[in-house]
Amino acid sequence: MNEALDTIVIGGGQAGLASGYHLQKKGLRFLILDASDEAGGSWPRYYDSLKLFSPARFSSMPGMKFPGEPNGYPKRDEVISYLQDYRANFQLPVRTNQRIASVERDGEGFAVRTTAGDTFRARTIINATGSFHNPYTPVLPGQEAFQGRTLHSSEYRNPEPFRSQRVVVVGRGNSAVQIGVELAEVSKTSLAVLRPVQFVKQKVWGQDVHFWIKLIGFDTFPFWRFGKTAPSSSAVNDSGGYKEKVAAGKPDQQPMFTSFYKDGVIWPNGTKEPVDTVIFATGYRPHLPYLQAIGALDAEGRPLHQAGISDVPGLYYVGLEGQRSFASATLRGVGPDAQFVVKKLLLTFFDKRIGQT
Repeated sequence: MNEALDTIVIGGGQAGLASGYHLQKKGLRFLILDASDEAGGSWPRYYDSLKLFSPARFSSMPGMKFPGEPNGYPKRDEVISYLQDYRANFQLPVRTNQRIASVERDGEGFAVRTTAGDTFRARTIINATGSFHNPYTPVLPGQEAFQGRTLHSSEYRNPEPFRSQRVVVVGRGNSAVQIGVELAEVSKTSLAVLRPVQFVKQKVWGQDVHFWIKLIGFDTFPFWRFGKTAPSSSAVNDSGGYKEKVAAGKPDQQPMFTSFYKDGVIWPNGTKEPVDTVIFATGYRPHLPYLQAIGALDAEGRPLHQAGISDVPGLYYVGLEGQRSFASATLRGVGPDAQFVVKKLLLTFFDKRIGQT
């Protein structure tokens, strides 16, 4: 592809589609490249029972309301259908099976090469792969000797394969608790935690907590203007009676084990316990090696940016956790972030009359 586009968007999930919506509104020539065989980002790979933590009325992307009961909490498959419908409704140009191999400088723009052997050129790039595609699993003492199964929560789908097992879930966030509660119905399950799980009520004075954080402006407060990243919270949204179930020991909480041994784990008091499976609900880390060559990352591989504007001219981000606000990287947050980034992109790189179309 020899003719340079205005923008290439890397990633066809919620951040990439929201970016496409705002690029399309401005009349720019762009293409969305996605590594998978269908647009939808990480959602098709999440566990079966996953629900949004925000109700449908607070979960819409720009230009298209989330369907269904406004106060209901959409399930994973409903989100996947919504993203597919979003792409089709706005006829966004998504190329699938285009995993990025490298990004290089090409004159005043960039050359993007994919593992499929294709090369795309553009004056600007929006990296919209988000923060949830590189699972982080810590390596603990004795882990190589453990003969049971270890996996990251990104590999978990449903509790059936773990029926009647002894399972330990490492973590204290939303995913750890949701998975732990589900597994406790069919197995003996514990949460291994550094600190006890904290819960926040999903409803306060009859309204979902997202109503209040939006009302007081916390959801979109511009932390970046003060040189800070929006804070993240490890508190668990109690939308399914999770607090009561954990209090009842289904699952129970145990201080984080110190190491593995051949048959299981060793708890802080020195007790050895046989365990069948350990599931690490330990989050994700950035993984953007294709941006290393253009100087876009720090020594630990994290993007160098402010509010989604890279230190590398012409490169932008949408979908990073805490990028501009508390809502960044969520369905409700990627739209405002994408709008901000596209506005900056236009002001910096394109004639003013293009931005007025």
